[in-house]
Amino acid sequence: MSYFDINLDLGWEEKAIRESSHQFAAEVLRPASIEIDKLSAEEAIAEDSPFWDALAQCYKLGYHKAMLPTKIGGGGLTPVQGHILLEELMWGSIGITGVMFLSTWMFATLLGTGDDKLIEEFVMPFINCDDGSVTGCYAVTEPDHGSDLLGQGEPFYNDPKIRGQVRAVKDGNHWVINGQKAAWVSGGPMATHCKIVVHIDQSRGLAGSGYCFLPLNLPGVTRGKPLEKIGQRDLPQGELFFDNVRIPEHQMFTSLESYPQCFLNSLGHGNSGLSIIALSVARAAFEESFAYAKQRIQGGKPLAEQYAMKVRLHKMFSKVEAIRAMSRAVWKLNSSLPQPLPEYAFAAKTFCTDTAVELAHEAVQIHGAAGLAKEYYVEKLYRDARPLSIEDGENNNLNRSGGSILNDTWPRPNQVS
Repeated sequence: MSYFDINLDLGWEEKAIRESSHQFAAEVLRPASIEIDKLSAEEAIAEDSPFWDALAQCYKLGYHKAMLPTKIGGGGLTPVQGHILLEELMWGSIGITGVMFLSTWMFATLLGTGDDKLIEEFVMPFINCDDGSVTGCYAVTEPDHGSDLLGQGEPFYNDPKIRGQVRAVKDGNHWVINGQKAAWVSGGPMATHCKIVVHIDQSRGLAGSGYCFLPLNLPGVTRGKPLEKIGQRDLPQGELFFDNVRIPEHQMFTSLESYPQCFLNSLGHGNSGLSIIALSVARAAFEESFAYAKQRIQGGKPLAEQYAMKVRLHKMFSKVEAIRAMSRAVWKLNSSLPQPLPEYAFAAKTFCTDTAVELAHEAVQIHGAAGLAKEYYVEKLYRDARPLSIEDGENNNLNRSGGSILNDTWPRPNQVS
């Protein structure tokens, strides 16, 4: 359990959420995550994988709908309560919690459309699910387009020669989708539904895109093999292929005009969420280091009693509290606005993930050679941390995009004076 919390004014409800979710994370999620880490990517999502039981328990406890409005059956947590919940669950498992949270986010997107048909058709079955059998994924990255898609405000973004690889063509009252999304679709190997960026108007370049939402059991949808990767092995990722997939026109829920802002909204929420994942990893790295330093004897006394080690541990503690403060503030901000402010989300994501990678590295250093052995949890933490500065936008590209607030071209929402 974290020894400190930057918010000293937490009420009994927040403390109860923290205690109960931490207990669940420690008893269910972290053991499952450690077991999944030992499996191949295909074994990790096989029917007998501990992934499914742990995910089902998350749903049974209502964690998947905890942050959704009470009027539709959600838990109605405040932004701070939601942040506390996610920090604890991510502390247990980035991947299992990631699939659950990503699903919540994907289905919640449809609430913002105000389309009762979409809400009834897709959102309500998710809310009423109690076994983890309804999940969502977000398909953006393509084999030839990664950080390109973050380039709003850059000249190339409207270049008609740069075209998306998943394209949608209108056919009567349907859209027909063809193309491929890259192997980094989180939840791609097993999700039941997908929010996907598709290219609609090639004359506008990447700006000529839209969002649609569809079940992944439609004819013409196939999946690649689950991705083998360095860390976060409890987070299934893989390619999606679309071959003349037909969807009703109402499932294309943005227009060419509304897409840019919708994409920024997704970045604002998604990057805010990544900052929480980074916080959970950084905190775990500090906790493991602190515990190890208290029991490892060197020079005749525990490492924790050595002056230099006290300095190193306090620096780790300081950085954990710094990113918790930033992550929570940005999460609260972007959860409270009609349209999130992406520049704050980018700042939180890049700062928090860079810090998590740094602290995971420091945890291995403090453990010495033991930190390189799979026997110690910090070895897994180091591998889990490494993808963070690339996911949801490579950090230098996010900083570039956030830096566009200095330009007149930055499409910043205009709801804050």
